[in-house]
Amino acid sequence: MSVMTVLDVLQQLLTHPGAMLIRKWNWKSSLFSSVLRALIFLFANLRAGWHAATGAMLAEFVYRAITAGFYGAMTQALRKAQPIGAANIVAMVLLPLVSHSVELLLHLARGTPKIKTSIIASVCFTMISTLFHLYATRRGALLVDSDAASLASDMKRIPRLIASFVASGPVAIYRVAIKRSSASAPAPVAELP
Repeated sequence: MSVMTVLDVLQQLLTHPGAMLIRKWNWKSSLFSSVLRALIFLFANLRAGWHAATGAMLAEFVYRAITAGFYGAMTQALRKAQPIGAANIVAMVLLPLVSHSVELLLHLARGTPKIKTSIIASVCFTMISTLFHLYATRRGALLVDSDAASLASDMKRIPRLIASFVASGPVAIYRVAIKRSSASAPAPVAELP
């Protein structure tokens, strides 16, 4: 199997949206995203009153229940793209740009009172959750294709995946620091006989 570049994946998403986005609609992403983001909008809007908070929560729940499966399919498609750093950047820029543009329009149209707080919290959540979703799918979790495990199996793996995801940042920084320090260290002086 040849290596897929990020551009290859994006081209497939554009030229074969039925195969890439509809048939691989990620119901696991839809489930988790709709519930978690609905809670973000509920809590962000509580100061505007229970009625406003509930309305914002329900609007976000419905929006994410429908669309998050498509965004999850996009993330899943990027999991095998090389280089990994470019795939991460595309996922962190392209997905939020698309999803939060629509989200902003939805909440402007319905008059969500704490829209700035809601959108900022949602964008921050997207940045972290998208990277985590990529991390998890690269390790075989939260998939909905032929490589997929059951939701129960994925849920058993989530705590360990979260721990390793959180540790991966400091571990990567440590590895870079070690590599740089060993590259800048003077070569050992050979002893004379």
